Amino acid sequence: MSYGSQSGSRRGTGRGRGKVHHEKAKRKGKKHRSGGKYLLKDSESATFEEVVEKTLGRLSNLGSQTFAFSPFSPYYEDWLLSLKSVLSEFESNSAVNVDEEFVKERSQVIVDVELKLAERRREEAVLEKATRMLAKQNNLLVQTDTEYTRATQKLALERKREVKGLTHKVHDLEEELEETNQTKASVFSPFARRAKSQKVADVTRKLDAAKSELESVAKEFEVKQEKLHDDYEKKKQEVIAQTRSLENKVGGLETDGSVEDRRVACEELIKAVKAILQRKRLSLQ
Repeated sequence: MSYGSQSGSRRGTGRGRGKVHHEKAKRKGKKHRSGGKYLLKDSESATFEEVVEKTLGRLSNLGSQTFAFSPFSPYYEDWLLSLKSVLSEFESNSAVNVDEEFVKERSQVIVDVELKLAERRREEAVLEKATRMLAKQNNLLVQTDTEYTRATQKLALERKREVKGLTHKVHDLEEELEETNQTKASVFSPFARRAKSQKVADVTRKLDAAKSELESVAKEFEVKQEKLHDDYEKKKQEVIAQTRSLENKVGGLETDGSVEDRRVACEELIKAVKAILQRKRLSLQ
């Protein structure tokens, strides 16, 4: 009896303490007023703000991320996946209860940055095509110079060959004319004098024709050379103009134009996360 009584007494005492502790826990767990305002429980507030702080840091890092080498568009997909992963982790955290306003803001930011990156991707594709065209233009410029050099050399050889032949012909006629002039005709032979005079006239005519032909050929080759040079300069300037235009376009390929788009997107998301934290605090006041 005595054991049973002692045992019952101990049980009664234990229930009493349990009830007191339970009531204290309930009071501690409830929201309490301080100056007429409701506050978050210490554990809940710390957890939520901890999640917010972590999310803000990750968004800030993504907003300042740069891509080292071009082309930059292959990095876009991984960056978007990282961004969505940060948001998904934030929204799925048990301490976070996102509202409709946050979802709407977040969705709009994601759509906007995806559209901008898609446009950047298209622009980069155009620039890469321009880069390939620029390489072709540079090769074409070298080819143009090479073709002009070869054409000039060929024309010079043709000119040299033809001029050499005509020059030799003129030289021979000049010698023949000199020899004819030096030939003495008998003053007593009219036939000899007429023959000499006729030969001088014939040689002179041939010499004049040869000189005229030589001058004409020289002029013809001069015209050909000028045309060849003019065509070369025209083609070269066209290639150079196209090359410079492509160089101006390709210059943007070395700069990651998405940096500003991604920074702005992360700043907007940071504002949205801070806003939901502020709304939650206000709702608990």
